[in-house]
Amino acid sequence: MEVVKYDNYHYLSHSFRFNNKVVHRQKYLGKEVPTNVEELKEAFLLECMQESIFKKLNVIRKNFKSEWKKYPESVKKEMLIDLSISFTYNTNAIEGSTITLHETEEIIRRKIAPNKPIRDIQETINHSRVFFKAISERAELSSILLLKWHKEVFSDTKQDIAGRYRDYLVKVGDYRAPDWQDINKLMKDFFAWHNKNKKIMHPVELAARAHYKFEKIHPFGDGNGRIGRLIIAYILRKSNYPLLIIEHKKRKSYYHALTKTEIDFMNWFFRSYVSAHRRHLKE
Repeated sequence: MEVVKYDNYHYLSHSFRFNNKVVHRQKYLGKEVPTNVEELKEAFLLECMQESIFKKLNVIRKNFKSEWKKYPESVKKEMLIDLSISFTYNTNAIEGSTITLHETEEIIRRKIAPNKPIRDIQETINHSRVFFKAISERAELSSILLLKWHKEVFSDTKQDIAGRYRDYLVKVGDYRAPDWQDINKLMKDFFAWHNKNKKIMHPVELAARAHYKFEKIHPFGDGNGRIGRLIIAYILRKSNYPLLIIEHKKRKSYYHALTKTEIDFMNWFFRSYVSAHRRHLKE
């Protein structure tokens, strides 16, 4: 999206692909570029998304729900186990776990532990358990819920930080996370934002924005990525949307997207989501 000028008048211009066609949209700004142009860009982008990406997301949900209803309960159970294996492997691998996909399946499905560090094995077991809780959770998103997830994932491996917000400064690459003294307020604002938007914002947009905001706060000493991706699963599942598994092999584009603006990350998230669920786009 960019600001363009025609005959001394400014416009927002945006192009996007929909149904294999490139669509162009413009929004009049005036003779001068408004000081709140960034806010106008975001609002205009969401308008464009209403006629393109959101329609695709709604088709995905509709077809996913229709397909899911057809499976017998025994099949659903096995599919959810497969989902927990894939989700757990990828989210832990992104954070440096040495456990392979095959070993993750052996641990979760067959209770067979590989010859790998006990920490990685235990976090695989614990994460899988928390994953099932997250996708069936009825409680509202809150500090109590996130602290519980964090404690259950890391209680066996990082007892000194499990289930508590950090009380020290952290830096992730070139990004310096907020001061630890601001964490409680930032998280309070985060949950207030979620509660305000959960009924008015598209669930996939909500999941993307919530993940981005949470990762920027970085409230835990370790495990922010894993808890942040569980938030995605929680929000999507609560609205009956299929999950997005952020794959280990695509972690570079994921990390790169997190260094951008919130709207840039949201666009990356939408593209990844539609790509992952392309088969559900067929009417």
